[in-house]
Amino acid sequence: MPRKDGKRFKGTDMMYTIAPYIMDKRCDACNSITVYIPYEPMHEYILKKRAEGIKMSHLSLIIAAYVRTAAKYPAINRFVVNRRIYSRNELIVAMVVQRAIDAQSTMGKLSFELTDTVFDVNEKINDYIETNRQEDSNKTDDIMRKLTKFAFLLGPVVGLLKWMDKHGLLPKAIIDASPFHTSMVVSNLASIRTNHIFHHIYDFGTVGQIITMGNSEMRPKQKDGEIVLERNMPLGVVCDERIASGGYYAKCFHEMERLLAHPELMEEPPKEVNTDF
Repeated sequence: MPRKDGKRFKGTDMMYTIAPYIMDKRCDACNSITVYIPYEPMHEYILKKRAEGIKMSHLSLIIAAYVRTAAKYPAINRFVVNRRIYSRNELIVAMVVQRAIDAQSTMGKLSFELTDTVFDVNEKINDYIETNRQEDSNKTDDIMRKLTKFAFLLGPVVGLLKWMDKHGLLPKAIIDASPFHTSMVVSNLASIRTNHIFHHIYDFGTVGQIITMGNSEMRPKQKDGEIVLERNMPLGVVCDERIASGGYYAKCFHEMERLLAHPELMEEPPKEVNTDF
């Protein structure tokens, strides 16, 4: 049964064909790592853009680097459902925002193009945050409200949704509203002055990675033969190892580090985009 959010990927090697049968749950296949991003290049870039009248944030830079990395390394936008590997036909990021109306947290999704620049990403994020802070609900809130209205049916309904998702029968409207059907989930814990964590990946849905941004910290670094302290932003990354090898993920993290050390590289669209579909 073809899925509405991706198509079957058959170009992987034998190890990754077998891996979903050995690790049939996403929680079995979680690998975690802390990626330390030098803080000063991002901070200086943000100050420069704000002086030019552009409201830029660390969150925008992190997501822009992820989008640009996915344009070069498409495997991080794959997912596994029912022991099969799929190439996602969109690049979707889910995030949490606190509403100004009632101070409650809401979770929603943003769609990005692989050709988006850092300015495109920043504009979409600013619009999303502003809209969700002012409105009292979004698609995700609406579907949760409907589910919880009949609590006695919650178990059977969620069980049915899981079964439908497993067999590619989940309606596109539910996939579009579900924060669990995304390329990546990001949480800016630094905004509430909290350290980064390694957040579990959900078995329901198609999330491939979850990234948390934590408080900046000073770390020792060798420079010109001396040990100096450098301010870093730690990213707590949890990823599904069934969609890509450790070496592949390492290339992705190095690419994100390179882009965030020189954010101006993301001001123009990528010269080349690699896709699985």
